[in-house]
Formats: sequence, C-alpha cells, structure tokens
Amino acid sequence: MNIPFKPLQFKPSAILFGFVLLCQLDLIADDRDWFPPAKPADAIRIATFNVSFNRKTSGELISDLKKDDAQAKRIATIIQTVRPDLLLLNELDYDPEQVAVKVFRDAYLSKIPGIQKSMAPEIYEHFYSAEVNTGVPSGLDLNRNGRLGEPDDCWGFGAFPGQYGMAIYSRFPIDTQRVRTFQKLRWASMPHAMKPKLPNGKDFYPAEVWDQLYLSSKSHWDVPIQINGKVLHVLASHPTPPVFDGDEDRNGCRNHDEIQFWSDYIQGNQLSGSNSDYIQDDAGVKGPLSKGASFVVLGDLNSDPVDGAGMEGAITRLLSLKEVAQMEAPKSLGGVEASTKQGEANKKHKGKSENDTSDFNDKSSGNLRCDFVIPSSDFEVVASGIFWPTMDQLKDIDPKLVDATDHRLVWIDIKSK
Repeated sequence: MNIPFKPLQFKPSAILFGFVLLCQLDLIADDRDWFPPAKPADAIRIATFNVSFNRKTSGELISDLKKDDAQAKRIATIIQTVRPDLLLLNELDYDPEQVAVKVFRDAYLSKIPGIQKSMAPEIYEHFYSAEVNTGVPSGLDLNRNGRLGEPDDCWGFGAFPGQYGMAIYSRFPIDTQRVRTFQKLRWASMPHAMKPKLPNGKDFYPAEVWDQLYLSSKSHWDVPIQINGKVLHVLASHPTPPVFDGDEDRNGCRNHDEIQFWSDYIQGNQLSGSNSDYIQDDAGVKGPLSKGASFVVLGDLNSDPVDGAGMEGAITRLLSLKEVAQMEAPKSLGGVEASTKQGEANKKHKGKSENDTSDFNDKSSGNLRCDFVIPSSDFEVVASGIFWPTMDQLKDIDPKLVDATDHRLVWIDIKSK
C-alpha cells in the first residue's frame, strides 16, 4: 500500500528552540533512544497505550476529566511527545455518549504539546469507540463460587458496563460504516477453543454455560482507516489477563484464544475445513480479513512471548505469521533500569527487560512485554520504541510522568515496501 505523507513544516526559530531544548535535556547522540525521532515524511506512526483510565464507578472518569485531571495531563503529554498518527487506547471507560473520549481529546490531547513545547499538539480529528463486554451482567455464576452478580460474573470482568473500554484516535478518516466488531462471537464456536478444565479433567463450565460465553472479554474490532485512498485495517483488542483464576486457568485459556482469533482472522482464507468458518461479526457477516489486506494488530494483549502466566503459543504464533512484518521488538532504556532496580520476579525472567512494556508487581509477575503493534508484511518497519525514559532522563521534566499508568506507550513507524 503506497501511502504518501506531507512532511511537517517547521519555522527556523522553532527548529532552533527544539535543538536547544534537546541539548538541555541531554537527549542527543546515543542518549536519545527514549525520545522518538522525527517521523520520515513517507511513513505513518502507529501506537498503542494502556492508559489506566478505568474508574470504580460509571461516570467517574468523565467527572475526573472535566476537573483538569493530573493523570490525564501526563498521559496526554506522553502521547503528544510521541505524536502517533493512529493510536489505540486501552482501559478508557466507555460511555454510550462517548463523552470521555471526546473530553480527553478536546481538553487534553488538543491542548497539551508534550515535552517538545515548540511543537503544537497533534490533532486527532477522528475517533472510534464502541460497546465492550466488561461489566455487562451475564446472569450466570461464571466463577462458580455460588454467588451471582459479581464483577467476575459479567461477560467480561468489570464493575459496570463499559469499564476497561477502548478507543481509537486517528489523523485520518475512519470508515465507520465498514467497521466489524466481534463482541458477541461465541467462544464455543471456535473449533480449536482452549476449553477450561478442572484438575480431574472435567469441564470447568457446564455445557449450558459454555455455549453462552463470549470469546472477547472486551471486544475485537476491525476498524478500516482511509489513508489517501488506501485502507489500513486496525485490528484492536484487549484480551483478559491470564491470571486471577484457579487451577482451571479459565482466564489463561480465554487470553490464548482471544489472541488466537487474530491469527485465524488474518489467515482465514488459507485455513482448511471449518477452522475459519466460525468467524462471524456482530452484524452477521461471515468470513475473515480479505486476503492481501493491509493491517496492524494493536493492543494490550496481556501475553509476554517468554515470561509471565500467559499460555504458550498464541502470541508467538501471531508474531511469526508470514502475513506479519518480521521486526525487532521495540525497546527502551527505562525498562532495563526498572527491572534492575526492582529485582524480585524480574530476576527470573528470560526475556529482555528492554522489551518490557508494563511495570507490574515485582513480587508476583514482574515487568512484562504485554503491549504490541504488529503490522502486516507489506510494510517496512523503519523505527520503533517504547516510551519509558530512565529516571535521570525525566528528573528535569516530570519524574512522575511514566507512573500515570502501569503500561508504557509502544510505537512504530511504517512505510510501504
């Protein structure tokens, strides 16, 4: 897909100011790997960010955002420092009127310039958000503890409908009429589903419950973005964490299959028999992604390829598809520093800490690579990174900047081959 872009235009005074600022922050030469370089004129920058904009009650996020929220300001500063063209936010509570998505864009993203004060904020004219399964009551005892109506009994874990939602911001038009959602795809319809089992080998879920369960803990979206007459399919999701369950590993199984769905969706036209026949969106349209379509898989997939509690297979399978661009994993210096200083579980990890994208409890999971930007193979990845500066790099800016969420923004620059 040939996607031409107009290079950004800067006044000489702005360039001089930016250079002086970079020198003052010691962000030149080899010490700049945390500071995203200028995007090539013929490239597009895509990012994913779990922003932890989840609150305990419905409407609380909207109230916070209308009060000049400190967390939101830090999140916006990070986003405007990286300046992606396309951005998926995970854990932004959904409301039917989409007030939170609009307020965050208009009151924060459109006004906060990021670390490079000389650069005006990137304007995201387009956005997409929709319903998710989190917090929607199932009426069933899904955790089998003998009680109904708990957050764990919802179709996706949540205290209220829309908690832990998602949103996409874009510089380019979104073809909302052609969006495909898979929020209500039945888990049992997946022919190779990892059905949770008790230690004695019996099914954890009774048949009448299993047949009702949805695959998506939030949702799976195929969102077409129109870029100069071409289409890029943004494949967005936020699978459940593979923890917070029992020996049956129901969340681990679900996490595996939520990720596996994208491999099936991408390779559907090449799968044999009924392996892709189950793919049907919420509008009743059957079938996988069109063969040869350009895409990017985005999201907090909650599965480290090497460490953590995730079930082996799904994430490594997705990363190794021939339809996926083979690329070096994004990295940061801050991830290395955090892992070294925090120790504990991090010492036992086999994966490289420079690839970590989350800062979790070091006495349990430790820091992991959970967040991914995975483009199709018709793109060349020309740059990538994780916004995770070291504490020394942040000391003269805002030491609490990256602590606004326990995840880090991951970005890549791609261009057509």
